[in-house]
Amino acid sequence: MPLILTSRRRFLCDVAAAAAAVPFIQFTGSAQRRLRHAAVGASGQGYSDISAFAKHPAFDLVAISDVDLCTIARVQQMFPKVRVYQDWRELLKREKNQIDSVNVSTPDHMHAPIAMSAMRLGKPVYVQKPLTSTLDEARRLTEYARRHRLVTQMGIQTSSTVPQRLGEEMVRSGMAGRIREVHVFSNKSWGEEGVLPEGADPVPPTLDWEGWIGGAAMRPFLRGKFHPGEWRRRKAFGTGTLGDMGCHIFSPSYRALGLGSPLSITSHGAAPSADNWAVRAKFHYVFPGTPLTEGKTVDYWWYDGTELPPANLLEQVGDRMPRQGNIFVGTEGLIVVPHGGQPFALPAEKFKDAKAPEVSPRDHYAEFLDAVLAGGAPRPSANFDYAGPLTETVLLGNVAAHYPGETLEFDAARLRFPRKPDANALLTRPYRKPWRVKDLT
Repeated sequence: MPLILTSRRRFLCDVAAAAAAVPFIQFTGSAQRRLRHAAVGASGQGYSDISAFAKHPAFDLVAISDVDLCTIARVQQMFPKVRVYQDWRELLKREKNQIDSVNVSTPDHMHAPIAMSAMRLGKPVYVQKPLTSTLDEARRLTEYARRHRLVTQMGIQTSSTVPQRLGEEMVRSGMAGRIREVHVFSNKSWGEEGVLPEGADPVPPTLDWEGWIGGAAMRPFLRGKFHPGEWRRRKAFGTGTLGDMGCHIFSPSYRALGLGSPLSITSHGAAPSADNWAVRAKFHYVFPGTPLTEGKTVDYWWYDGTELPPANLLEQVGDRMPRQGNIFVGTEGLIVVPHGGQPFALPAEKFKDAKAPEVSPRDHYAEFLDAVLAGGAPRPSANFDYAGPLTETVLLGNVAAHYPGETLEFDAARLRFPRKPDANALLTRPYRKPWRVKDLT
């Protein structure tokens, strides 16, 4: 049954929620049909996702699950009748006939089990980036969604913004000529040196630690090391800076150039520790060329933390260099697409009279809900047939990180490293028995 918070839990949650409460204005409108939605994850990105969905006039949040009950209060202010669960499995079991769609906004390691469980009930799913924490999971979700013709969307909201789509159109237009190489980067540093401390801290009374761990190996709770946000640094639960930001920042170049799976990848950074991703990384991908690239292959570089693109590019971009984004190096110039900012071409004098392509607005959340309401068409822009291969490409870096300086050749069709068999073990991961999901393990 849905949870009714005890007075002690309500008090603890209310105290925590009061400090974070913000005003919220819900969009009101009429619609012939209401879309009954369930959300897994209520804080951080989960709350942001729910707030964005709530702007759609047909949206109704009927059920929500979060392992930490202190995250629910703000959502209940928006949807007072929402039914609350602490276990997403219980939500799906009891609400399967009362919901039309599900979104997943949890730590990375639980994206795939929750999404697959919802899809096995025939539910359209919106899943935050990265789609999954391993390549095998991404492939299985993609194939299942395609086979069962389910509406899907990955949460790379910036891919629907006008500035990013404008940058993609600038590349496609040939403004910078044929593309020789691409440099993508983020100044974030979701890693940590060393290993986690030993010992254990008391589990907060409102947190289901067993449920938070989910399919990962059980371990003690450590205050400030996992929940609510530090899990991104941990190999067992997050995917580091590359996984956290890569699906966002790869997307402009991946989509604009029509890239597929890379031929190889090489890590030029430090290996992760037993527990944590490295604090900075540098990867070199080699992709097959496309009609928009200069040669038979195209070099593609990722940098995070304090790693930066080559000095000659930094000099050309100068004080317009963004903290995160893409630089396309073409035969006729550069196109810079900042993450969340306006794209521009260089040298500025050469392109000052260039006419920018026209791009119409698009709502990343609404297009998912509209597709659900319409029975599947038109397909959302980041459906799993796009998001799955994109996620696989991004996560290849996390595999290569374990083998600094080695070039790993990748066979995408077979999902294998033919010349590095021991790396294949990193394409998947085990699940604890109570959390195994059919069609995923």
